[in-house]
Amino acid sequence: MAEKQRTLKESVLLKGIGLHTGELVNLEICPAPENHGYKFQRIDLDGQPTINADCDLVVATDRGTTLESKGARVYTTEHVLAALYGMQVDNALIKIDGPEIPIMDGSSLPFVIAIESVGYQDQDADREYLELNEILKFEDAEKGIEFLAIPDPGYRVTVMVDYKSPALGTQHAGIYNISEFKSEIAKCRTFVFLRELEFLAKNNLIKGGNLDNAIVLVERAVSQDELDELARLLGREELKINVEGIGVLNSTKLQFENEPARHKLLDIIGDLALIGKPIKAHILGARPGHSGNVRFAKVIKDHFKQQRGIRHFDLTKEPLYNINDIEKMLPHRYPFLMVDKVMEITEDTIIGVKNITMNEPIFTGHFPGNPVFPGVLQIEAMAQVGGIFALSKIEDPHLYSTYFMKIDKVKFKTKVLPGDTIVFELFLISPIRRGLVEMGGKAYVNGNLVMEAEMLAQVVKDKAETYDKQLS
Repeated sequence: MAEKQRTLKESVLLKGIGLHTGELVNLEICPAPENHGYKFQRIDLDGQPTINADCDLVVATDRGTTLESKGARVYTTEHVLAALYGMQVDNALIKIDGPEIPIMDGSSLPFVIAIESVGYQDQDADREYLELNEILKFEDAEKGIEFLAIPDPGYRVTVMVDYKSPALGTQHAGIYNISEFKSEIAKCRTFVFLRELEFLAKNNLIKGGNLDNAIVLVERAVSQDELDELARLLGREELKINVEGIGVLNSTKLQFENEPARHKLLDIIGDLALIGKPIKAHILGARPGHSGNVRFAKVIKDHFKQQRGIRHFDLTKEPLYNINDIEKMLPHRYPFLMVDKVMEITEDTIIGVKNITMNEPIFTGHFPGNPVFPGVLQIEAMAQVGGIFALSKIEDPHLYSTYFMKIDKVKFKTKVLPGDTIVFELFLISPIRRGLVEMGGKAYVNGNLVMEAEMLAQVVKDKAETYDKQLS
C-alpha cells in the first residue's frame, strides 16, 4: 500500500534570532495542502511573497543556504528544512517576519520538538518518491568535494569530513534510515573554528552567534587578550577559554564525539530537501558544504527531469539580459552572435536562449533543402552563454573576451531545426580561478535534451584600442 503524504495538524510558532543578521524573527510552520511541498513566506514584505524551497532558487551558500524569488530572500533555510524532511512532513508553509530563519540552538531539534508538539495530519494523496535508476556522481576536485547517490530502497546518508585540523581531524557519520533523524542527527549543532570568528565578525556575519547556538573549536593555545579582542568584535562582554575533548571552547560538552560530522549530515538532509520530493537513495558525501550540497541537489533534480523526459523553462518572463545587454558584453555581432537573451544567472548557473530561424545564413550552404543547425554552432552558442556567465562576474565586461581551451564529453541527441528555440543551461564545474572557467552544459528544445558538453575557457582582458576598433 502506498504511503500517504502528511502535513502538520495545526500551526506552530517559534521565535529566535538570525545567526548572521542578529534580527529577532517570528516563525510559524503551518499546515499545507497536498502536493504543496515546502514554501517560505515573507509576511513582513509587501504582498507577502512566497519562495519555493527549490535548489534552482538558491542564490548564496556562504555559511548557510539562501533562497530568492522575485526579490524576496530567506537566509539559513537548512535547519528547518532538515527538520521537516527528517520528520517526514511532505507539505508545509513556513511564515517568517524577517529575512533569516532563527538559529535557535544551532540544530534542528527545536523545530522537531515544535513539529511533534502539534502532531501530523495524513492526507489523501500518495507520497511520490524519486527513485534512482543509476548512480549519480558529483565532484569538485579543487575543493575535494565528492558526492554519490546510489539506488537504495530507503533514504540513507553517509558523510565524511576532513578539515585537516588538530581540533577536529577526520570524522564520519551516517544514518541507515530517515527514521533515525530525531535521535541521531536533529540535536547536532553547527560549528565554527575559533580562527574563523574574527573574519566572520569583521564581515558583518554571525551577529546572532553565541556559545549557546554553535560549537566553537580551538586549534591552538589562545591568550585571554585575543579572546577579549574577539569578544569586542562580537559585541560580547567576555569570552573565556574552556577547552576539553577535541578542543571545544563551549562550556557544554559535545553530544556525540562526532557531532560536527553529524551536523554536516543534517545540513545535507536540509539542502537536499530543495530537490522538492523525497528520494530513495544512499547519499555519500565527502567534505561537504552548502555549495556542494546544493550543486549536487541540482544534479539529482536534473536527473529526474531527464528521467521523466522533459525539462521545463519559463521563457515568458522578463529576461535578465536582452540582446542589447548581451551586445555590450560579448565581442560578437551578426551573424556570429548566437545568444538572444539570458533568462537568469545564479551563483553558479546560467540559462540562455537561442532562436533558430530559416534566415540563418548557415542554411544557405549547410544541408540545402534539409536544414539542420550544425552541432559545432550549438557548441559555440553554449560557449557564448558560458562567456556571458563569466563576464557577468567582472567589472567592465566589454573589455574582456573568452577563449576556448578545451571541449569535452560532447553528445548530440537529436537534430535542431529552423523554428526551434534552444535553451542552454550551464553550471560551474569548479570555481573560477585565474580567469579559467570550467562549465558543464545541456541544451534543450521543447524541454527535451538535444546536446550536452563540458568546456574550459579563459577570460582574457583585451586592449582597449582593439575593442574600440572592433566596434568601429
